[in-house]
Amino acid sequence: MNDKQEQLNNLRHSTAHLLAAAVMELWPDTLRTIGPSIDNGFYFDFEFKKPVSEEDLPKIEAKMAEILKTWTSFEREEVSKEEALKRYEGNPYKIELINEFSDQGQTLTFYKSGNYEDLCRGGHSENPSQDLGAFKLLSIAGAYWRGSEKNKMLTRIYGTAFPTKQELEDHLNMLEEAKKRDHKKLGKELDLFVFSDLVGGGLPLWTPKGTLVRELLDNFVWQLRKAKGYQKVEIPHITKRELYEASGHWDKFKNELFKITTREGHEFAMKPMNCPHHTQIFKRMPMSYRDLPQRYANTTMVYRDEQSGELAGLSRVRCITQDDAHVFCRYDQIKEEIGNVYSIVKDFYSAFGFELSLRLSLRDPKHPENYLGQDAQWESTQSQLEEFLKDNHLDYAEGIGEAAFYGPKIDFMTKDSLGRTWQVATIQLDVNMPQRFDLSYANQEGKQEVVAMVHAAVMGSIERFMSILIEHYAGAFPTWLAPVQVMIIPITERNNDYGQKLLDGLKDKNIRAELDTNPETMQAKIRVAQLQKIPYMIIIGDREQSADQISVRTRDGKTLELNNFGDFLSHLDKEVEAKS
Repeated sequence: MNDKQEQLNNLRHSTAHLLAAAVMELWPDTLRTIGPSIDNGFYFDFEFKKPVSEEDLPKIEAKMAEILKTWTSFEREEVSKEEALKRYEGNPYKIELINEFSDQGQTLTFYKSGNYEDLCRGGHSENPSQDLGAFKLLSIAGAYWRGSEKNKMLTRIYGTAFPTKQELEDHLNMLEEAKKRDHKKLGKELDLFVFSDLVGGGLPLWTPKGTLVRELLDNFVWQLRKAKGYQKVEIPHITKRELYEASGHWDKFKNELFKITTREGHEFAMKPMNCPHHTQIFKRMPMSYRDLPQRYANTTMVYRDEQSGELAGLSRVRCITQDDAHVFCRYDQIKEEIGNVYSIVKDFYSAFGFELSLRLSLRDPKHPENYLGQDAQWESTQSQLEEFLKDNHLDYAEGIGEAAFYGPKIDFMTKDSLGRTWQVATIQLDVNMPQRFDLSYANQEGKQEVVAMVHAAVMGSIERFMSILIEHYAGAFPTWLAPVQVMIIPITERNNDYGQKLLDGLKDKNIRAELDTNPETMQAKIRVAQLQKIPYMIIIGDREQSADQISVRTRDGKTLELNNFGDFLSHLDKEVEAKS
């Protein structure tokens, strides 16, 4: 974390203290819990005796502004466990934290500003009365204490804060635009996906239009992979627990697995990842150095028992469609295979206008217990990734502690049209599974050597990528990706037959088109097509029909000089082919 980010986190954490101070003055019988800084803001969780709503947020903000005038600093105080428990008598949440921190040998510290003090490990603004003026409370939600459904539901108040009022205003404007682009809202309006209470939360159902977009994206990834020598494989959706015990996933993710007990008493799990299955495909027969690399691609769903409160549209689901791939290769082939994946990722994201930045995600050397594998393996694989980035003169940031538990990785980050940063693709080197499953090949001397294993996901999760893409384009997909590319709009009923002729011509060229024969006005039909974000509309009336021509209009209201149907087909063909 750089100094600027640390200062921003401290500012937001200080504002969370200010929020709690205001709440305690307004509702003194409230029980406080925790209030951390998070991406783009902060929150604080409370147990209120009487319900509060978003209508109360302006009142809380006003109290925060009033209190802030008296906050000149944060004073640190170390206290004993007994003193800390005394100060929080009657608050089971703070008492739980105090006991936990004490058992871990941590020093208990309180920070005080004005008349408010709280148990806190630190990280605050040095001059709160001057630094904390640009804040805004955003929303209220329910949240289980410590994220567990077994615990009490608390009230979480979200807010944000910035160093300047202009930065705050820019962020609030972005949030307003984001509301308009919310993929949950647009997904329903554009008929892309639906959720059913009978099916369950976090389990999206894809409509014909949404399924089409998913398949177009997946086919694009496959064409890029096919050109690099990948082969498709397929695997079952369940497996015996022994597979994940052998891979190390059972102990790591046992609380996130959907488990199945068969009528014979055998324990299975819905697969939460695909890599252990792919190891068994590689292991099916002896391999020599001439057989490598083996490149397997597999788009399939995995399942994770996410908690209900963490589900969020397509961004966080229980069934995750991964465009997964694994390469089994010699160690001297690693850089070339990483280069192949990098090329695929770059070509894929450039089609959407996404610029990529890279993060080299490494293990935290202070906590080796969080990772599988030997130190020497980690040093070797981390060096391989670093050398690839340097050899190709690629700029990157280091992320200490961001590695997967089984190996280091290169994470690809991008910004959408609203300037929000997302992690998208990954390239991961595995130091764990080849050893655990004894994945080897015969070298030139006939001796067995352990293979290298490269994990590569381009979209990562199709659901999450779809949520990013919908909001990036505000639902107005580029022509190659649009579920309906052309809407034909006859001005009168007597133009319907001509419209059908044009529709047949478009479909012959594999253009996704529809004919609107509803008895509405031309303006009403255009409005419907615009709301559906259809890229092109062909308007036909008596004049166009008699001249065997067309009038072409785009979804943003522009009229194109493409009156000849053949010319329009050529225009569409070039645009779709170029994915522009």
